[in-house]
Amino acid sequence: MQKFLINKEAIDAGKAVIHGQDAKHICKVLRLKPQDTISMTDGHGTDYTGRIDKASFECVDISILSENKSLTESNLDLTLCTAMLKHNKMDEIIKQITQLGVTRWIPFYCKRSIPLSGQKKEKKQLDRWRTIAKESLKQCRRSCLVDIMPPMDFQQVLAFSKVYSHRIAFWESSDRPLAGMVPGENNKAVVLIGPEGGFEKKEIELAVESGFISYSLGPRILRAETAAVSACGLIQYLLGDMGGR
Repeated sequence: MQKFLINKEAIDAGKAVIHGQDAKHICKVLRLKPQDTISMTDGHGTDYTGRIDKASFECVDISILSENKSLTESNLDLTLCTAMLKHNKMDEIIKQITQLGVTRWIPFYCKRSIPLSGQKKEKKQLDRWRTIAKESLKQCRRSCLVDIMPPMDFQQVLAFSKVYSHRIAFWESSDRPLAGMVPGENNKAVVLIGPEGGFEKKEIELAVESGFISYSLGPRILRAETAAVSACGLIQYLLGDMGGR
């Protein structure tokens, strides 16, 4: 059964309330009733088991039975940076990377990104992306929300990435296999994925100057959204919790 998000600060004397669409989903879709148990998370790594006391389409009253640190979060602090893509491709990336345990996501503008920077819709997009991340978290039973950051330009992304031990730029012209990657001094990794037209050579050169290593994702050209999801799965396998580490 999926998890539901609750506000830890709103728990009072071992009681919590779920409102709105989630309450409606609990009653109408899942058909949970008083005395049924329910799984919840605060979105920051703490899970709760609760018992439904009273349920309606407007609100569900819950008694907290237990509180535990999550066991579903990766040991890897993984940041994915993807160049802006057109249409709803960014939405799909967020859904998939939430399932893959990514810590934060940064959209960025570069030479071949679409749309270009300066879009008036950025605030609306950011709200939409954060909503998508919340819904995906509930479905995949994660306990930490993906940190969806506002769009940056390419230089800002490079500056932001300085603290990471693993700085990985996937580029279709690289011939370096990912299997050659060696462990770093801390368990923090940042991944760069270019736009549909790929990174310009100068951008990769700037990334390398900033400490990135360019790697290949194989002999085939992947769509940008496919590359983003594939890269996260591979990095979680090599450095995170998908390879039995």
